[in-house]
Amino acid sequence: MTSTADRSGRKVIAGYFVSLDGVAEAADHFITAWDDAMDAAGARLIANQDTVILGRRTYDEWAGYWPTSDVEPFASFVNAAPKYVATSKPLDGAWANSHVIEGDLVEFVRDLKARPGGDIGVHGSISITRALLTAGLVDELHLVVAPTIVGKGKQLLADLPAIHLESTGGTISPTGHLLAAYRVCTR
Repeated sequence: MTSTADRSGRKVIAGYFVSLDGVAEAADHFITAWDDAMDAAGARLIANQDTVILGRRTYDEWAGYWPTSDVEPFASFVNAAPKYVATSKPLDGAWANSHVIEGDLVEFVRDLKARPGGDIGVHGSISITRALLTAGLVDELHLVVAPTIVGKGKQLLADLPAIHLESTGGTISPTGHLLAAYRVCTR
C-alpha cells in the first residue's frame, strides 16, 4: 500500500476534534479540557501548511472569530494563509486572503495539490473533508479524540467508502485526549 501523498508533492491534511463516537460538530461542547500536548499537536499540524480549504458555514463562523483572536499559533496561521471557500455565494466581510472556489471542489483541490507550495489544511468543514476523502485527495488525518461520547451530532467519518489508514503516531494527552495521526493509503 502507498499513501496518497506518494502521488503528488503537496499534501492535504485534515485536522479535527472528535468525540469517541466520531462526532465532530460543535467540538467546543465536548472538548472541555486543554493541555500543552494538545497545543503542541496543533502547532505540528499547521507547521507545514500554507493554505486552508473551508466550507461556507465554517468560513462564516471563523471569519467572525479568528481575525481578532489571540489563540496562537492558529490565529496567526489562519489569518495569514490563503483561504479557499467552497460556496456558491459571495463572501461576506473582508477576512484577509479569502477566495471563493470557482467550479468543482475536487478538481480545484486536485489542481491546488499540483501547484508549488506547502501543505493544504482542511479544518472544521466536515462535508468538505468527506468529499475530499471520497475523492482520494486527503493524505493525512489528524484527530484529537475527546474521552466523551456525545450521542448525537454530525460525525466526521460517517457514510464514507472503505478507506485504509496507516497510523503514523499517537499519544494520550495529560487531560485524556487521544492525539492520533493517520496516513491515507491506497491499495
